[in-house]
Amino acid sequence: MRRENFSRKREAILQVLQHTKVHPTAEWVYQELKPDFPDLSLGTVYRNLSRFKEAGTVRSLGVIGGQEHFDGNLTPHDHFLCTACGKILDLGSPAFMADLQTHLEQEGMRVTGHELLVHGLCAACQQEKVSK
Repeated sequence: MRRENFSRKREAILQVLQHTKVHPTAEWVYQELKPDFPDLSLGTVYRNLSRFKEAGTVRSLGVIGGQEHFDGNLTPHDHFLCTACGKILDLGSPAFMADLQTHLEQEGMRVTGHELLVHGLCAACQQEKVSK
């Protein structure tokens, strides 16, 4: 019974990551699942996130605002970080990345992937700033 419960928790953690666009922290995942899994521990969330990262099932966006953020969407895309509210938004891969890859390959380098994190103000924070 315990093994089945553990597998259900692991699957729930993965499902939350794959079905949200908020690029959550371990704490966010824990709070999201705690009502359905009262015996869930934050340690279980951290252990599973680590396993998913190692397996390539999710990716880490790194430590932002003191906490590691995760992305369950593995399709190629980049991110925008609002420096005012901390929101992380998905971006498509811009066309210049293909140009950069071509340039690097012409220089003899082989590109195996990239990560782009753009910093700035999101539309909502810009609007709020204008309203003040």
